[in-house]
Amino acid sequence: METDGLFSLAQPDLSPPGPAPVPAAGFGAPAADAPLPVRMRPAGIDELVGQEHLLAPGAPLRQLVTGSSPMSVILWGPPGTGKTTIAHLVAHATDRKFVAMSALTAGVKDVRAVIDTARRERRAGGPPTVLFIDEVHRFSKTQQDSLLAAVEDRTVTLLAATTENPYFSVISPLLSRCVLLTLQALGEEDVRRLIRRAITDQRGLGGAVTLSDAAEDHLVRLASGDVRKALTALEAAASSATAQGATEIDLATAERAVDVAAVRYDRDGDAHYDVISAFIKSMRGSDPDAALHWLARMLVAGEDPRFIARRIVIFASEDVGMADPQALLVATAAAQAVQLIGLPEAQLNLAQAVVHMATAPKSNSVTTAIGAALADVRAGRGGAVPVHLRDAHYSGARGLGHGRGYRYPHDDSRGVVRQQYVPDDLVGTDYYRPTEHGAERAVGERVPRLRRIVRGLGARGASAGSAGRAAGGAPAPDASQSSAASVSAAAGSPVAAAAAGAELPADSGPVGAEVPAGSGRAGADVSATSGSVGAEVPAASGPAGGVVEVAEPGGAADPLGTETGSGPAAAGPDAGSDEKRSDVSGDAAGKEQP
Repeated sequence: METDGLFSLAQPDLSPPGPAPVPAAGFGAPAADAPLPVRMRPAGIDELVGQEHLLAPGAPLRQLVTGSSPMSVILWGPPGTGKTTIAHLVAHATDRKFVAMSALTAGVKDVRAVIDTARRERRAGGPPTVLFIDEVHRFSKTQQDSLLAAVEDRTVTLLAATTENPYFSVISPLLSRCVLLTLQALGEEDVRRLIRRAITDQRGLGGAVTLSDAAEDHLVRLASGDVRKALTALEAAASSATAQGATEIDLATAERAVDVAAVRYDRDGDAHYDVISAFIKSMRGSDPDAALHWLARMLVAGEDPRFIARRIVIFASEDVGMADPQALLVATAAAQAVQLIGLPEAQLNLAQAVVHMATAPKSNSVTTAIGAALADVRAGRGGAVPVHLRDAHYSGARGLGHGRGYRYPHDDSRGVVRQQYVPDDLVGTDYYRPTEHGAERAVGERVPRLRRIVRGLGARGASAGSAGRAAGGAPAPDASQSSAASVSAAAGSPVAAAAAGAELPADSGPVGAEVPAGSGRAGADVSATSGSVGAEVPAASGPAGGVVEVAEPGGAADPLGTETGSGPAAAGPDAGSDEKRSDVSGDAAGKEQP
C-alpha cells in the first residue's frame, strides 16, 4: 500500500502461488550500498546494546519487540539511541502487520486511512496492525487527536518515536494511552563495542580495515553517545583509508574524516531549555568554568546570541542585583555589543559578561522584593494614593486637595524627609531586605537609616516595625501616630547623659503637617555616636527649633543624620516645625548618601 505521506514497509512476497500466508511485515533488508549505521542495525533484541533498564525480562520494551503485549509505546530519546532500530525489530514480528509513516509528510487523511484499513482487517480476522510514527512531536494537535480512538480500542498498536520531551510535544490524552519509554544516550563503552562490531561484522566493514586505539578514542569522543554519528564517522574514515591504500585507520585519518563533534542541541527543543538552565545555574553557582562550557555549547550549536545576551541581562538583576550594581551595566553592554558586532567576535563580549556574572557576589533581594510587592498587589492590598502624593499639576487639582502637605525632599539638606509614600494599609511594610553580600552591605547599612527618617521612627520603632512585618503580623505603628523619635547616644556622651531615652508626646497632625514654632516642642532631634537617627529631646535641652550639634573628628556631617545649626533646616521662620525638623547624628564623615 502506498499513499502520499504513507509508505508500506512490508517485505515483497516471493512465495509460490497458493494460499497467501500472513506476510512478514517489516523493513526491507538493507542494500549492499546502504549506510553503515543501516547495515549494522541489530537483527534481534539480543543484539541491542545499551538501554539495559528497558531490556530486563518482562520489561515493556522486550514485550513490545517479542509481540507478547499489544501495548502502545512512545519512545523518547536523543538521536542515535536506537528508536528506529527498535521499530525495525518490532516490524519483523511475523504475526503483525507493520505500517510506518513520518510525521514530516503524513497528514490526518493518511492516519485515518491506516486506521480504517486496520479496523476492516481486524473484523475480517486479519493480523493486528502496528503503526509506527517517526518524529511524532511534529504532528499537530489535530493530527494527534485523530489517533486517540484507535489507540484506545487497540485498533492499532501505536509505536511512536520522538527526540523532544513528550510532556511538551505530545498531547496529554495520547500520552495517557501509551507507555512512555525513555532511551538514554549510550555510554562510551557501548559506543566502543558497536564500533568494534562494525569493523569485524560482515554486515559492516568485514575486517577490511583495522582501527588504531587513538582513532577509536577519537571516534568515541566525537560521537557523544550517538551511535549513528560514530558509525557514520567510522565509514568516512574507512573510505579515506582505503582510498590511500592503507589497511589501518589511524588518528590522522579519523581526524580528517570528521573534524567537528556533533553538538546535541535543538534550538526549539528540550535540549535548548536544558542547556540554558545549566548555563544560568552555573553562573548562579559562581562557577565560571561551567558557565563558559555551556556558553560554548550554545554558540557552537548555532544558538541566537541575542537570546544568550537577554538571559545574561535578566540574570544580572535576578541573581546578582544590588550585590554588584555594575553587573547590569556589563550585561547590557554585552547585549549591545552583540547587536553592533555580531558573531564570531561578539563571543568575546558574551564570555566577559558570563565571567563577570559568575564571579560577582550574588543577591536575589531585588527578585524577592518585587515578588513580594506583586503578591500584595495581586492579593488586593494597597489602598488609594495618599492625597499629598497625587498629581497636582492640572487645573482644579489643588481644589481637590491633591499635593497638599507634600514635602519636597530637596528642600531638606539631607535630601530625605519624613513622609508617607505607601497606601495606608501598607505602612511599615518592608519589601526590600538587603543582604551582606558585596556592595549591598553598604546599602544594607543605609536602608534602615532611610526608613527611620522617612517613617519618623526611632531605632526601637524601626526594628519593631521590620520584625512585625517579617513575622507576618500587622504593620508597626507609624511614628506620626506614636512618637516623633527617640534618643540614642554613645556611652559617655554629654548628650546621652542628659537625654538618652527621652521622648516627646505624639504629633497631633498627620504626616507632613507643620507644628507652629514655639509650640513647646523641641524642633531638634539629637543623636550621638551610636548612629541613631531622629531622636528628640525635651525643649529644656535646647532652644525650640534649635539644633544640638555633636562634633566628630572629621568635621563633616552625615546627610542622613547630622546637620549643623547653619543649615536651612535650622534657620528660617519655620524652624521647629515637623517640615523643617533637623536631625543630628554623630556618624563620621564620608558615609553613603541616600
